[in-house]
Amino acid sequence: MKKCSIVLAAGALLFGGLAFVSCGKPAADSNVIKIGVFEPLTGANGAGGADEADGIKLANKLFPEVLGKKIQLVTVDNKSDKVEAANAATVLAQKEKVNAVIGSWGSSLSMSGGPIFAEAKIPAVGASCTNPNVTLGNDYYFRVCFLDPFQGTVMAKYAVETLGAKKVAIIREVSNDYSVGLAKFFVDEFVKLTGDANAVVATADYNTGDQEFSAQLTNIKKYSPDVIFAPGNFTESALIVKQARALGMTTQFLGGDTWDENAFLEVGGSSVEGATITTFFANDVPINKTSEEFLAAFRAEYGKEPAAVSALGYDAYLVIVDAIKRAGSADSVKIRDAIAQTVNFEGAAGSITINADRNAEKDAVLKTVKDGKFVYLTTVKP
Repeated sequence: MKKCSIVLAAGALLFGGLAFVSCGKPAADSNVIKIGVFEPLTGANGAGGADEADGIKLANKLFPEVLGKKIQLVTVDNKSDKVEAANAATVLAQKEKVNAVIGSWGSSLSMSGGPIFAEAKIPAVGASCTNPNVTLGNDYYFRVCFLDPFQGTVMAKYAVETLGAKKVAIIREVSNDYSVGLAKFFVDEFVKLTGDANAVVATADYNTGDQEFSAQLTNIKKYSPDVIFAPGNFTESALIVKQARALGMTTQFLGGDTWDENAFLEVGGSSVEGATITTFFANDVPINKTSEEFLAAFRAEYGKEPAAVSALGYDAYLVIVDAIKRAGSADSVKIRDAIAQTVNFEGAAGSITINADRNAEKDAVLKTVKDGKFVYLTTVKP
């Protein structure tokens, strides 16, 4: 007899207060394999989630079947909100009964859904969620991107060794786990490299959705830092740089992968020229044959250049399909076990080997904004 449980809380919120019943592990449709697309399609992170979903949809169009079965994408909008992310994860796990999940853009959102996927024994593959806590202690969460400790170290070394920076100011999006974590990893390495415990001359905080940053920037300006590291959401970050320039600040701005969005360029305009970021993928420097195929297909499908996270969404889909093939089954636990055994899988954004912590060890790409576009600078290996 299957063990049944009544699902309340987050699930009940979505269904007008009605509880629904889950009786153990759902039986898969014999003709369809469902992959959940767990992304923010609206809200503060909507542009990033949409870009990631574009890569996933392209992969599904090019590779629509596995084991002779149709692959159906089931998309939910986690609305750039932690509570809504838990609701969306519940829908995928309990109502839609997906076999695997891709997402989410935004580490905080991934962490909200993680326990729900783990309890349902459904593997989730994060495309661009870089905070270490996404996979920590969760046997069902994986990722195909690098982690923030590596990303923070890479940017700190660039600041010190390439730019010659000795003093830095930090601007954090304190409501964003990604921003706070990445800022810490950067600071730890920056202080280590400079050998100066007082190398951080100022720290300013703001919340997601804020639009006005003149007070924080005016205070930072007094300390004349060599660089400003401001990892955060693309819209707020672009506004920060724009307002800094309006105050006459010429300081070099550095950011993380979340800046790698067209929205950052559109909001920041000419003010973000020269901003430098760590990210996953460069369109102007294809990594391998899969990169070339992805770029050609994406441009043909959408008539635009892909964001780096589009390549990662594409890769997350392919990793799951490859795992299903190797497992020879649509059973979610068997898919999970096969994902864990992924070795040297060629993705659009580079080779993927999943380590014992369910993470991929990937190169970091540095890009800068030049003439209104992101331009490749260099690649840094772990």
